[in-house]
Amino acid sequence: MKSYTIHLIRHGTSEGNLLGQYIGVTDSPLAQEGIMQLRQLLAEHSYPYAETYYTSPLSRCIDSLKWIYPDAQPTVIEALKECDFGRWEGKSAKELEHDPDFIKWIESGSSITPPGGEDGGHFMQRVCMAFEQLVQHMMSTGETSAVLMVHGGTIMAILSAYGLPRAPFYDWMTEPGHGYSLRITPGLWMRSMVVEVYDTIPPREQRQGCEYAVIDFAREAANRLFTREEE
Repeated sequence: MKSYTIHLIRHGTSEGNLLGQYIGVTDSPLAQEGIMQLRQLLAEHSYPYAETYYTSPLSRCIDSLKWIYPDAQPTVIEALKECDFGRWEGKSAKELEHDPDFIKWIESGSSITPPGGEDGGHFMQRVCMAFEQLVQHMMSTGETSAVLMVHGGTIMAILSAYGLPRAPFYDWMTEPGHGYSLRITPGLWMRSMVVEVYDTIPPREQRQGCEYAVIDFAREAANRLFTREEE
């Protein structure tokens, strides 16, 4: 049976990432460090190629795609951009540590809408609708493979909604320039709307003779992040 492959890749490190800022819809450019990181990843690993390429409208995604796939002619999908953090855009957690709304947001597990920003449910709905439309487009046109250069939050939204193995939103964190490869089987998609997460990008490596599952990498990334925040 015919299947479809989608590769989700997070953009390289941006200037705002280096400053620890919330830059959901802020058009923060790729940092020089991010470009160097992408070049190193390209030198050490191979990225998957596809029939078509899609990207968020923000320059950190468009430019990352150009670095990794210089010959690609991507299609921009507006709805794949990151969540809007409202008046917190461009500010770091340190700058917001005395903001009562920010404190409530942190204590709620990010379930409260940032002032002037985007509700988490709306963000999930926006991204999932765009993903479903893309899958439908691939099935109707016969396009069998695609690369999506997007944001960390966008990847987590897609995989927490459709990914197998099942895992919560934050378990799907991935580092800049990294991502996941998905396989979509039409029958399974039409019946249950799920996708198989079959590999990481770059491909997962052998460790002590045992092959880590994709979900282990996502959980390790989350654990490293939370451990650093608690220290």
